[in-house]
Amino acid sequence: MEATADYETIKTTLAAAANEHGEPHWLVERRLAALDAMQGLAVPKADRFSICDWPLTPTDQPLKFSRSDRTLATDVTAEAGHIQIVQVGQTTVTVNLPDELDDQGVILTDMFTAFREHPQLTEKHFMGKVVKTDEDRLTSYHTAFLNAGVFLYVPKGVTVKEPIEITTIQDSTRVQPLISHVLIVAEQDSHFAVTQHLTTKGDVDNIANCVVEILARADSEVHFSAFDELGANTTAYLNRRAAISRGAKVDWAIGMMNNGNTFGDFDSELISEGAKSDAKVITVTTKAQDVCVNTRVTNRGKKTDGNIVQRGVIMEKSNLIFNGIGHIIHGASGAHAEQENRVLMMSDDAHGDANPILLIDENDVLAGHAASVGQIDQNQMYYLMSRGIDKPQAQRLVIRGFLSTVIGAIPSKTVRTRLTNTIERKLEDGIQF
Repeated sequence: MEATADYETIKTTLAAAANEHGEPHWLVERRLAALDAMQGLAVPKADRFSICDWPLTPTDQPLKFSRSDRTLATDVTAEAGHIQIVQVGQTTVTVNLPDELDDQGVILTDMFTAFREHPQLTEKHFMGKVVKTDEDRLTSYHTAFLNAGVFLYVPKGVTVKEPIEITTIQDSTRVQPLISHVLIVAEQDSHFAVTQHLTTKGDVDNIANCVVEILARADSEVHFSAFDELGANTTAYLNRRAAISRGAKVDWAIGMMNNGNTFGDFDSELISEGAKSDAKVITVTTKAQDVCVNTRVTNRGKKTDGNIVQRGVIMEKSNLIFNGIGHIIHGASGAHAEQENRVLMMSDDAHGDANPILLIDENDVLAGHAASVGQIDQNQMYYLMSRGIDKPQAQRLVIRGFLSTVIGAIPSKTVRTRLTNTIERKLEDGIQF
């Protein structure tokens, strides 16, 4: 697209807002370069699904920074000893990092404080090594209009025993996109778990463009779990990716329970020998939602191990597409890639698909896949109902068991309970339909 007066106005306004926000020069320059790049880029593509018509890059809404009402976070539990950061829109409400971890060099802070105070860590890692700014229109938009986020750094050899909790509340009491970035750097031989909770307060139409980058150094281990429950009036793009080095491991457990249209793009890059990743994703779709989840593992290093499990329940008039992509690069001998994509259809008006995709460019590997789209197992239903359980309750029990692979992998008991309650609520509404 050629530069126009409107485009030049957007660029000038963006630079002015970033400078007024006190951002370092390198970040302002990166924003402007991303804005230039997005003019010639397309939105990401997905097999059997299109987001071309989704309003995911509203450049008519300028970059601006404003405080949100802290009371929107009153239902977030802030218990003593918890390691957590809570943000409402662009406002950081709580940061709780125990002195013991602070003394060991652990950093947990909002993204813009990290840009100013830790440039040696953020400048080279932010949208550079894991997710690239110029990959597509959505990643370039993310860099240009970033307005919230969290930075987590765990030094070499440090083990964090308790899960680190990140709560991001989208402020939809007004028109304002949530462009949030979580950057996690796990240095060599560090071990920790992170739980992210995305939610919405308010019912104004908005978008959410949320990116998570994990850089896992050699022999580190990161367990990342997410509970997504963005609002019905939120159109969401969720990009979560890890670059996993020699002997390192990143596990994903993602419960996507958003109520609006959602495109999820999750990726593990096994870049060095012995890297491992285990990705588990569940979702329940209701009403007239359109949801697509791409979960990808790319085996680049030798003897790397990547697994994908995706399970979805489709209700009412919703549409769910699971794409599982296992890609073994030439030279990745001894690699192992397995995936399982399963969908339960709970309505004749719903549509679902489970697409396993294997791209293998090496001979000495082990790879496999499984996929199914169908209804609830009637033998299981008969077993439960023959013991006095009514049909709706029996359906919910079978579905809960079907989705338990992710629920049990979340380390935080509070998050597990909230996820279970959300699943129960969506199932009850959908079964009534």
